Amino acid sequence: MSTAATTRPGAVLADLLLPASRTRYAVDAALVVGGAALTGIAAQIAVPIPGSPVPVTGQTFAVLLTGAALGARRGFLALALYALVGMAGMPWFQNGTSGAGGATFGYILGMLLAATVIGALARRGGDRSVLRTAGTMVLGSAIVYAVGVPYLALSTGMSLTAAVAAGLTPFLIGDALKAALAMGALPAAWKLVGRRG
Repeated sequence: MSTAATTRPGAVLADLLLPASRTRYAVDAALVVGGAALTGIAAQIAVPIPGSPVPVTGQTFAVLLTGAALGARRGFLALALYALVGMAGMPWFQNGTSGAGGATFGYILGMLLAATVIGALARRGGDRSVLRTAGTMVLGSAIVYAVGVPYLALSTGMSLTAAVAAGLTPFLIGDALKAALAMGALPAAWKLVGRRG
């Protein structure tokens, strides 16, 4: 596959790894497992926030990169695998936890949706420039919170205002830093791919 073919708007970074042969499904499976594992490892980087059941983790950054690099279908499958294996008992949710129904489980559901949307936007070139990547990452983070914060309120009995204060506001600066990292990394990866062609 030529670089010209792989850098068209319909491609994502992972498409560069996919041969046009019988091993395509094996590579797809490896990418999905790798995306789930990356998310699980990043979830162990956790800093507690006083007064909040939700810690700052590297998980969201891994989800943003997984969605952008793998595309919607593989991004969805990677996060679905992460969620299902964690629900089944694998201790790779934040701080080595597992299972469904905890106060932070809504964020995991939001991450699944966010990876899918980010992957779809990446296929339309949403990760090719700094400004497009910024918009893609902001939307992805907003999706995580749109699901996670109401779930936090329902699961803990907090008011929505209290859930926003505990489960959104303390994370905005960290999310801005994660978006800035992605804004540098993803367009740079595409530039590198273009130079190799």
